Amino acid sequence: MERSLRAATPARRRRPGVTGWLLALSGLPGTGKTTLARALSEATGAVHLRIDSIEAALSSRGVSFEGARGDTGYVVAYALARDVLMRAQSAIVDGVHGWPEARALQDAAIAGTGARLFTVELACSDTATHRDRIESRISDLPGLTLPTWDAVRTRDVTSVPAPDLTLDTARCTIEQAVDRLQSVCAPL
Repeated sequence: MERSLRAATPARRRRPGVTGWLLALSGLPGTGKTTLARALSEATGAVHLRIDSIEAALSSRGVSFEGARGDTGYVVAYALARDVLMRAQSAIVDGVHGWPEARALQDAAIAGTGARLFTVELACSDTATHRDRIESRISDLPGLTLPTWDAVRTRDVTSVPAPDLTLDTARCTIEQAVDRLQSVCAPL
């Protein structure tokens, strides 16, 4: 007898008192967002949603990110995050988040899910280290053009609400950052 996929897949329903968390991981390119998000996802089981991956996929289908469409990747990421949170799971959204309207997307993603929002900004205070990271990177996404050091250095990142936590990746290892974030997210 053939079983349906629905019957063969255990349903994960929201359980009373069990909620996920949403981590909005922000910072300039080259500060370690994706590296940290991947490591934290591995350590916690949270779903990692990478803006670069979403934008590269959409770009390959002809979507432009100029003007009013500049937030398209974020809109998609936070819609997916909401789906994850509705199942009492946790999500990490990894992107620059350099505009104040990102907070409205974050708030909409957690609305009614019982999940908590935690915002973390990554910085790299050592200019030489940051520049080396930018100049030595190789894209792992087909079609993604990485920014130059000049583009990162002169990027206009609109002021966003103060994050819950700022981590300087020039002063801590990825393992230390993961430990710190686990200690903060675990009680959520």
